Amino acid sequence: MGKFVVRKTNTGVKFDLKAGNGEVIATSEVYTTEDACRNGVESVRKNAPAAAVEDQTVEGFAAEKHPKFEVYEDKAGEYRFRLKATNGQIIAVSEGYKAKASCLNGIESVKKNAPEAEVVEE
Repeated sequence: MGKFVVRKTNTGVKFDLKAGNGEVIATSEVYTTEDACRNGVESVRKNAPAAAVEDQTVEGFAAEKHPKFEVYEDKAGEYRFRLKATNGQIIAVSEGYKAKASCLNGIESVKKNAPEAEVVEE
């Protein structure tokens, strides 16, 4: 069972979505307040299960409607995803993956874990 870990940083509050094995599968931006951060958690819970996957690493990819996971390649040649809400805002991002299959597994893990994940404070 996954969990959202909410924690304070030097500049605000952010969350990590962790899978049952403790691995971080998605991270938020830094929010100014804890309430805003918890709203971000709720947005991920609501949007992740319904989000389509837009693979921007293939030529001529089909643009998907929001909410969606965008798969892309970063400057280091690693695969990453970002989850965008219905309003187009980025609500969670992944780490870099060496293999696209691992990135896609990360998306499936977010879809599976986010809806039921408990929220804990660190």
